[in-house]
Amino acid sequence: MFSGLSAFPLTPMKHGIVDEIAFIRLIERLADAGVDSIGALGSTGNYAYLTRQERTCIAQLAVKHAGDVPVIIGISALSTREVLALAEDAQAAGASAVLLAPMSYQKLSEDEVFGLYETVTRQLSVPLCVYDNPGTTHFEFSDELHGRITHLPNVGSIKIPGVPAEPEAARVRVERLRTLIPPHVTIGVSGDPLAATGLNAGCEAWYSVIGGLFPQTALAITRASQAGNTQEALRLSESLSPLWALFSQHGGSLRVVATAAELKGLVASPCLPLPLKALEGTDRQAFARQLDELQLP
Repeated sequence: MFSGLSAFPLTPMKHGIVDEIAFIRLIERLADAGVDSIGALGSTGNYAYLTRQERTCIAQLAVKHAGDVPVIIGISALSTREVLALAEDAQAAGASAVLLAPMSYQKLSEDEVFGLYETVTRQLSVPLCVYDNPGTTHFEFSDELHGRITHLPNVGSIKIPGVPAEPEAARVRVERLRTLIPPHVTIGVSGDPLAATGLNAGCEAWYSVIGGLFPQTALAITRASQAGNTQEALRLSESLSPLWALFSQHGGSLRVVATAAELKGLVASPCLPLPLKALEGTDRQAFARQLDELQLP
């Protein structure tokens, strides 16, 4: 479950409410493609903008329509009390695992973050993936903190940000982290533009944004790296350079992927929870042309 391609789909909205039909369509698309796991209610799933009731609904739909594919449910929230309630909901829905980032309004200390994971892991009956996403949480894990947390019960994986772009530096980064965590805990890379480099450097999983919308494309990169064909994995990733450039230009992947989903007719437009907006005007028109050229299935 914590290896290979973990695909993270959007939670599409329609007229201000969750578009359940479109979400089911996205989940079934991932299951049909044969992804290794599905990550619902990650950052791409807009968890921070949804109510507990909406999140419970999404968790239930994801598990119901994923078939035999394991489903990882995000349980991140501002308070430990909320996280514990969301963990109960995810487990009741049949989640195979949960994903937890240290959300905060006040900046958290390392001891506070460790205390969060210590409290939550004690009460879980499913494995947990540690979600290290400083771009949204504004908290930066040290390798030593990862080491402490991964020795807690029920921790199965770490979702780290993108690795260094230089292959040798990426390998050193992954190997250093590996020395601090137990052997049963996997390291998964996020930051799609550097995913191929991360997989080639020894990461066991790719927690993927584009995998949630274009699973066949992400699977091709993942399988190439898993087979030891590192150059092919890099070539396939580099063919998506226009997409990676847009991620950087628009402050991350969410708005770009949401726009792609709208342009492909997989979700209604607009699909993001306000005040978030997909690309508009000339940016949208240019991206539509790029999508046509990329011919992503």
